Amino acid sequence: MAADPTATFLEHDQEFHERELASFLPDKFWDMHTHLWAKEAYNAPLPPGFPADATYEDYITLMQPIFPGRQLGGWFLPKPTVHAPEQTLTVSEWTADSVRGKPNCKGAFLIKPQDDPEWVRENVKRLGLSGLKCYHVHAIKKPTLNAEIPEYLPEEIMRVANEEGWYVTLHMVKDRALADPGNQHWIRHYCESFPDMKLILAHSSRGFQPAHNWEGLPKIADLPNVYFDSSANCSPVAHEAILKICGHEHFMVGTDFGAASHTHGHHAPVGDSFYFIYEKSPVWDTLTNPDDKPVLIVLEHLRSIKWAAWSQGLSDTQIEDIFWNNAARLMGAA
Repeated sequence: MAADPTATFLEHDQEFHERELASFLPDKFWDMHTHLWAKEAYNAPLPPGFPADATYEDYITLMQPIFPGRQLGGWFLPKPTVHAPEQTLTVSEWTADSVRGKPNCKGAFLIKPQDDPEWVRENVKRLGLSGLKCYHVHAIKKPTLNAEIPEYLPEEIMRVANEEGWYVTLHMVKDRALADPGNQHWIRHYCESFPDMKLILAHSSRGFQPAHNWEGLPKIADLPNVYFDSSANCSPVAHEAILKICGHEHFMVGTDFGAASHTHGHHAPVGDSFYFIYEKSPVWDTLTNPDDKPVLIVLEHLRSIKWAAWSQGLSDTQIEDIFWNNAARLMGAA
C-alpha cells in the first residue's frame, strides 16, 4: 500500500495547522526521534494511510502536510515488536537500507540486553549506522515498566558505544521517570563513565508528567553529553523545564513518527502521573464546544513546543536551533 497522507491529516487538522503552526515552523527540521519499520518484524496497528513497510520515502510523503516545503533530516530508529524480539536485526537492517545515502539522515541499531557487545559493534559498522536504540519491552525483568536502565541498556554495550562515539536514544521507564533516583544514578553513571557517547533522553526525558522533570533535571543538568528529544510529549511545561534548567542547546524536536504521532488525541499530566487519550476515548463529548475534534498528536506536540519556546523567550535563531541546528551540530549535517 502506498503512503497516503490524506487518510490521517484531515480537514480539521489542516485548519489547526494553519492557525497554530504554519507561521511558527522553521524552514528546516531535523527529526530527532522518528521510526521506520518492516512488516515481517512489526505487526502493531498503524494509522490509516500508513504502509505496512515504512521507508524513508514514506516518511517524507506522510510528513509533507505537517512540514510543507521544509527541508527534512532525521535520526531514524527501528520500530520494535515485543512479539518478535528475534527480529531486532531485521528492523535494523531495514532502517539502514532505507536511510543509506539520504542527506542528513542517520540510523540507529536496535539492541536487546542479551546481545553480545562485539556482535553489536560489528553489525552497527556493517550497516553504516550511527548508534543505538533500546526498549524496555526487551528487559528480562517483569513488568518491564519498572526496569532499571541496565536491564534493557547494559553497561558493556554502553562501553562499546563510548569507544565508537555513538548516539544512544533512551526511553527510560519507572513510574516517576527522571524523578526516580535509580534513573538519575544510571544516567549520571553512564554519562560520566562513557564521555564519548551521546545519550539522548526521549520524550523530553519521559516528562509526560512535567513535575518529574522539574524534580529530576537539576540532578543531571551538568552532564555535557546528555541531550533531549521532545517526541510525543504534549506538555509545554515538560519542555520548559529542559530549556530553563539545561539550556536550549541540548534540546531537539522529534515527532515519534508512526502511531504515536499520527493518531488523533492528546497526552496530559494528572496527579503524579499522566494519561493518553485517543479519538475513541469517552471524553470528547465533555468539551465545552462539542463540535471540536481531536487533532493529530504530532500537531498537539508541535504546539506545545511553540508555547514552551515563547514562554522561555527563545529567539527565532534559538527556535531554529531546536528544530535543526542542534541536531545538525551533534550529528553532522551534510
